[in-house]
Amino acid sequence: MANPPNVREPETRESAARVAAQRPGTHRGWAETRKQLRAAATTEPGRLWIIGTVVALLVVAFGGVTAWEISDRSAAASDVVSRSQPLSADAASIYRSLADADTAAASGFLAGGQEPLDVRKRYDTDIATASRLLVKAAANTTGSAESAQQIATMNEQLPLYNGLVEQARANNRQGFPVGGAYLRFANQKMSTSLLPAAQKLYEAETGRLYDDYDQADTWPYAATALGLVALGGLAWVQRRNFLRTNRVFNHGLLAATAASTVVLLWLVVGHAVASSDLSTSRAHGQESLKVLNDARISSLQARANENLTLVARGAVLNDDGKDLYEASFTKEMASLSGKLGAAKSLADDAAGKDPVTKAVGDMDEWQKRHTAARKTDDSGDYDGALTQVIGATGSTGECFDQVDKELDSAIAHEQHEFTTAASDGRGALTGLPLGAAVLAVLAAAGAGVGISRRLAEYR
Repeated sequence: MANPPNVREPETRESAARVAAQRPGTHRGWAETRKQLRAAATTEPGRLWIIGTVVALLVVAFGGVTAWEISDRSAAASDVVSRSQPLSADAASIYRSLADADTAAASGFLAGGQEPLDVRKRYDTDIATASRLLVKAAANTTGSAESAQQIATMNEQLPLYNGLVEQARANNRQGFPVGGAYLRFANQKMSTSLLPAAQKLYEAETGRLYDDYDQADTWPYAATALGLVALGGLAWVQRRNFLRTNRVFNHGLLAATAASTVVLLWLVVGHAVASSDLSTSRAHGQESLKVLNDARISSLQARANENLTLVARGAVLNDDGKDLYEASFTKEMASLSGKLGAAKSLADDAAGKDPVTKAVGDMDEWQKRHTAARKTDDSGDYDGALTQVIGATGSTGECFDQVDKELDSAIAHEQHEFTTAASDGRGALTGLPLGAAVLAVLAAAGAGVGISRRLAEYR
């Protein structure tokens, strides 16, 4: 049956191809563009135009990648100085404050119904410090589910612990033996809930600190490779120009080479200096701080267990049938000895080593006095042992206070060492991202001017 007269016949393949070729953006259009580029590449002006475009793009890419990679490293270095390390230090301070509060609570209980004012003040200060730092940590540890969970645990358990201590004090003032049970229960809550949560918070924040260190220290391979390629391209263009024209210098290309060289040297030297300073802050600052904080925590826990040995009077035994608190004291003192030895080996100057050396001497004296106090207690002289443990002079408490003071001095010194070295590392990268971007634009402009001068010779 014949087609109706008003219906057009389908287009032939030839006509369809003609229509497609006339449409913008088709394969035929790209083919024409490639054909034009190939034709341009057969002439010297066309080749120069292509070479200039490629070199300019290489230089701009070099500057852009340098700015991007160094901005990333600079941000990580800034986080080391102003965010992750302070958060790690705050987490250590939370642990220390909680452990010291537990020690002060036991010391105050041993003093009897009339708790010494300075001991009570120390306990209140520790609780207030821990509470304040928990609020600060909650506001600054955004994005860390582990940290948020541990902070929530401590915020929940700290009021309960404080309540148990107050119950112990109230019963102790009235001479009720149940006060000791409340204090032991408070210590159990501290040992099984609060301190483990504080330890996990410290580990999480320290882990973030080391992640920032690693990110800041990673070498900018992409920027370095692009810089070498860009300089190689510029050198090749200038050599080609010399061989074809016998002209030694092209001012535009020479300026582009100089700017690119400055960026590459700035990149290599700046990152090397930053990496060296950050490594110094890590090895001689943060690592020392970590060991010293651990040593201080061990000394606090040893002191708390020493006090609780007299509070419990042998009523709490471990699985081996020995006094739980005495066994814990021995364990923590061994840990303290090892950590002080590690801190001494990490200290790289006299200001860091001297207080640790003094702490070792005071720890040894503490051990001797503790052994004498245990002998006194085991012989039945509880009051004599109490004086040897919490007395104003000649007591184990005096040695503990000296160890704590010397560790505080060492921590302050190492914190200063860390801050100085890490700040220097951050400063070595300052200005490099912006400088690289500006110099890359100038280098691209110089290459463009140099090529355009050659093109002008063909007009």
